[in-house]
Amino acid sequence: MAVLEKFLGNRVEIPEKMRYQIKQGLWAQKKDVNIVFGLAQPALVLMGGIKDIEALVNDGTIVNPGDSVLFAITKKILYIDVPLCGSITFNKSVQENPKQIGESPYGDGWLFMIQPQEDIDTSYLSLTSPKKYIQSLSKTDGLKNPLGLKGGVSGMCKAVYSGIGDQRL
Repeated sequence: MAVLEKFLGNRVEIPEKMRYQIKQGLWAQKKDVNIVFGLAQPALVLMGGIKDIEALVNDGTIVNPGDSVLFAITKKILYIDVPLCGSITFNKSVQENPKQIGESPYGDGWLFMIQPQEDIDTSYLSLTSPKKYIQSLSKTDGLKNPLGLKGGVSGMCKAVYSGIGDQRL
């Protein structure tokens, strides 16, 4: 298990036995004939957690890479896309209790599973290695702002946040 002690002011874990989809911070793990997906802790920290989540397609739908399958409310509105082609099944319990995603991101908080149309091993290995996923995090605010300082680290963010303090509302 890889651990980042200071990631936007949080301690996050990244299991090295899984594969990842970098764009949205999804983790993946083989389970029988399916590949299970969820949101990795670093992605959850960057999003500010999940407040609500809703499926956009029905269980059993054949999905293709890039299809939006979940609508999530975080600090922003987020559409979660699938990285593989296959038949999808959703975790109904996280739709009823979205807090479960943050409480058990690598366990009961999984989002969906796909039964790939291609060979499961080929599909699984097409996803990113843990090492490359960890390297990709160096380009995020999580590692650029290890203490989680308000206002971020960019000049624009600092200017906006400092300007807000001078406003009379």
